[in-house]
Amino acid sequence: MIRVAFQGEKGAFSEIAAKKFFNTNIVALPSFSFDEVFKKVKSNSANFGIIPVENSLYGVVFETYDLLLKYQLKIFAEVNLKINHQLISTKKIPLENIKKIYSHPQALGQCSEFLSLLENAEISPAYDTAGSVLILMKQSDEPFACIASREAAKIYNMKILKSNIQNNKLNITRFLIISKNTKTSLELSKPKSSICFELKSIPGALFKALSVFALRDIDLIKIESRPIPNKPFQYMFYIDLDGDLKETKIKNAINHLKEISISLKVLGTYNYGKIYSS
Repeated sequence: MIRVAFQGEKGAFSEIAAKKFFNTNIVALPSFSFDEVFKKVKSNSANFGIIPVENSLYGVVFETYDLLLKYQLKIFAEVNLKINHQLISTKKIPLENIKKIYSHPQALGQCSEFLSLLENAEISPAYDTAGSVLILMKQSDEPFACIASREAAKIYNMKILKSNIQNNKLNITRFLIISKNTKTSLELSKPKSSICFELKSIPGALFKALSVFALRDIDLIKIESRPIPNKPFQYMFYIDLDGDLKETKIKNAINHLKEISISLKVLGTYNYGKIYSS
């Protein structure tokens, strides 16, 4: 069976996304941190890892970019998951009686409008949405609640006090599935590619870098910059582009880009991610 590492506890949204993508039984490997997910893939303890890279409301997960460079792993696929947050407790409690609510900081932010209505509730950050359910279970006699997935409520036999409490119903997280193996049996029906590069210190370097794609009518979907460790105020650029790196015009663009780059790494070619619901 396929072993997939994810950050969090059973019932985390990352695990849900992995199950949706592979559409089969997987051995899901809970991990405390993103770094641990990468280590499990690097050491072959897991065949794949799944990590969030971007949320439609709260933007980029920068740690993911840093770890892709650190561990030299490849992007195998991407998965988009519609995030539906549930207010959960060990028992039925009137909302006005709730004294404390646990969840991951991003989940708390994504449900801020609903939480603002619960004036008596203290907001307490946790390292993971599903992990907040485990915290809650240890305090089952208290009028406490947490925010997590419907799957987590089912796994841990919890009560859903209020469904779909996120601020925006189009709350989508983009996940990357990472692997050591660059080969894929997936048919690339709608490919996109990711690269990262460090530019030479020359006038107009970034303009020239973007021009190699513009001159060839290659659509850039996304560009991010991240500080380079041990090189203060110098940056690595990450680009997602439309198309397969095997295409002639993209090959030519990459070769052109290498002329003005100190280093360039290919992160992977994969299909645009399908949107699933949690």
